Amino acid sequence: MTIEQAIALVDRVISDRTGKPLNDLQATILREVWQGKKYLEIADLYGCTEGHAKDAGYLLWKILSKAWGEKITKSNLKTVVKKRLKSIKYQIKSIAVKTPEAKTKKPENLNFLGREEAINSLNNLVNQGNKIIVIQGQGGVGKTTLAKKYLATQNFDFRIEFLMAKETANITSVETLVEEWLKRDFQEEPGKEFGVTLARLKRHLEKSKVGILIDNLEPALNKNGLLVSEQKNYIELLRILADINVKSTTLITSRDRLCESDISLSHYRLSGLSLAAWLKFFIANGIKVKASILNKMHFTYGGNAKAMGILSGLIKEDYAADTNSYWQENRNNPLIEVSLKNLVSNQFNRLQKIDPQAYSLLCRLGCYRYQDIPTVSQAGLLCLLWDIESINKKQVIKYLQNRSLLEYNQGAYWLHPVIKAEAISRLSEKEWRDTNRAIAQFYTESVSQINTIQDGLTALEAYYHYLTIADFDSAGKVILYSRLNKWGQHLTLGTTLYRLGLSQPLLKAIEQVIDKIEETKIASELNNILGDLYWINGLIKKAIACQKTTITTASNYLAETNTTPDHKQNTYYWKMLKVDSLLSIGLYNIDLWQLKEAAIFFQKAIDISQNTKHHSWSEKADICLALVDSYLGNTETATPTIQRFLQLINNDRNKKYNTGRFAYFLQILGQTLINLKQYKSAQEILQKAIAFSQESHYIQSLAKSIISLAIIARKQNNLTTAIEYHLQSISFLENIGAKCDLAESYYQYAVSLQQANNLDSQKFQEKAIQLYRQIEAPQQIKKVKENLS
Repeated sequence: MTIEQAIALVDRVISDRTGKPLNDLQATILREVWQGKKYLEIADLYGCTEGHAKDAGYLLWKILSKAWGEKITKSNLKTVVKKRLKSIKYQIKSIAVKTPEAKTKKPENLNFLGREEAINSLNNLVNQGNKIIVIQGQGGVGKTTLAKKYLATQNFDFRIEFLMAKETANITSVETLVEEWLKRDFQEEPGKEFGVTLARLKRHLEKSKVGILIDNLEPALNKNGLLVSEQKNYIELLRILADINVKSTTLITSRDRLCESDISLSHYRLSGLSLAAWLKFFIANGIKVKASILNKMHFTYGGNAKAMGILSGLIKEDYAADTNSYWQENRNNPLIEVSLKNLVSNQFNRLQKIDPQAYSLLCRLGCYRYQDIPTVSQAGLLCLLWDIESINKKQVIKYLQNRSLLEYNQGAYWLHPVIKAEAISRLSEKEWRDTNRAIAQFYTESVSQINTIQDGLTALEAYYHYLTIADFDSAGKVILYSRLNKWGQHLTLGTTLYRLGLSQPLLKAIEQVIDKIEETKIASELNNILGDLYWINGLIKKAIACQKTTITTASNYLAETNTTPDHKQNTYYWKMLKVDSLLSIGLYNIDLWQLKEAAIFFQKAIDISQNTKHHSWSEKADICLALVDSYLGNTETATPTIQRFLQLINNDRNKKYNTGRFAYFLQILGQTLINLKQYKSAQEILQKAIAFSQESHYIQSLAKSIISLAIIARKQNNLTTAIEYHLQSISFLENIGAKCDLAESYYQYAVSLQQANNLDSQKFQEKAIQLYRQIEAPQQIKKVKENLS
């Protein structure tokens, strides 16, 4: 099995389970894992953090595990996939390899492929005593083809077929229809009254095994799935056909569900053809197939049989029978072919005519992205019915659900890409904007607390809908919207996503809007978050630039005379933002090993916030300044500050300092105590920092605390323990892609290995230097070389 075939197989499973194909990151993970690559290598190749790649991989393995009923991991993926049915591989071999024996076989009917399961399902329904079966599905899916094939292969005495007129006004009356059946098929005259005629038909159906097809019933149905008033007499015919004593089997094809409660019948929902059937059809028609491309085409058109035929002819005639050439040109416009456009458009037109409310809902559903969040809940549908009375909203959803344009499964709804494309094209500019706003508001309100990665992605979905309509300020507000998380913290979405390891999508989201936001407060706060994201990715110069922009803006506002009633609130806000940015730049300078510059920024933060409402920032800056002093050898300055905070922590009745929010600064306190050679106190503080970091899922703080424990162990000549701690910290930091901290971790590991006379010390020294070069931290490189010479 090749990697392309493996991806196609997995893609089919993911599409079936989630309603959407593999995204680019998932496909990259599959391809590289198949070749034995590690997550760090995959992240570098894709351009994301290792943590983000691991999260995406975890979710992918989870879906596959549920689908296949066995645990799938990175290590066993290749083995398990090879063990599966390998249907794609076998289909390619059986079709593409033409052996002499194959040439002698009777050629397969290409007009009827991949419906073995459907035939078996119809047989099961018949064997269960069902006399009428409604084959329901969207236009072009192959309902009529299946019905005719079934009736032709089940040894009926004879078959009767009736095609319903496309327009309701042109439907043949049931009286005329039954009279024709009696005369033409049973050679008997009808009675003078319709009841007598039906009785004569019933006697014949009790004697003969007859296969009956009533094709294209939907023109005779109203929006409720009931027969239109002028054709109500069809109910009498259906009662006869459903009678337990008749030997006939009646198949009805319809795009809409038949909801006449007086009639005993069963529905069979026909889905699109399988990917294997499309593959067989394309290859048999001499078309060059690339599995990954065909897989995307198959998903886009929902396996629709008619679309398969149209595309096959188009690719063969206009694109030299090359699917890749066709898809490269037309993948962003799935309805470019007129026949496909008409196939979908006609279904929309009919829905608009018979059920305007369901039509409106369907068109608005085209605004959902169906990407990171592949399906929509019923609440997500209800929010789009803002112009419908509440008592009717669920009924409208039920009406739409009874048709074949909306996919649904266990309370989850979605649209196939071609339906989505047609739906969104029918919205006016105003309705398109209103719908995206409604969806954004729905996602914002639907997540009250963020406990999982999926919660975070769901909350972020509102951002994309504001971005779509170029409402950049509202998009920015989504990132700044505060919620509780499972650790009891009330943080902005941006901060929580960062904590969850989703820094890469957050970074991209902020970069897309930061220069387009008009409201200064939003832009400034986003710059503050963006600075930390650049910092974690090792782009410290860009991080400092972001924070300096925020400081400049805040300083300008604070310098202006403000007489508005919200003067105090504005002053508090801008002062808080300025102090936070000063504190951040100080931390960035420590990672650059520019200690004197760091001290300047910490002192500025202290001067502005000390003994004010922002005093907590002053305390954090005090701790950071003490760390800098301890590195610079100013122990007389650092020691009193540290002792004061140790007393505050030990006598912390209100738990101001013993919380997850203070965990990062607890580990800084621990670093300072190490520099002051107070190892016992350092260990106690670091253990607290680790506990709080684990509780609040603050991986960066956790890893930095473990680095410090490793240093203590090394200084106490316990090198085995030190190396264990180093490996733990490296693992955590590689996972979240924190370059500055990872470089420091490599460096400290190299120091411990050198002390243990381990030759790998040089390897990790070079790793540290390589990262510091990327970070552009020459002072750090100088430090590493001097201490490991």
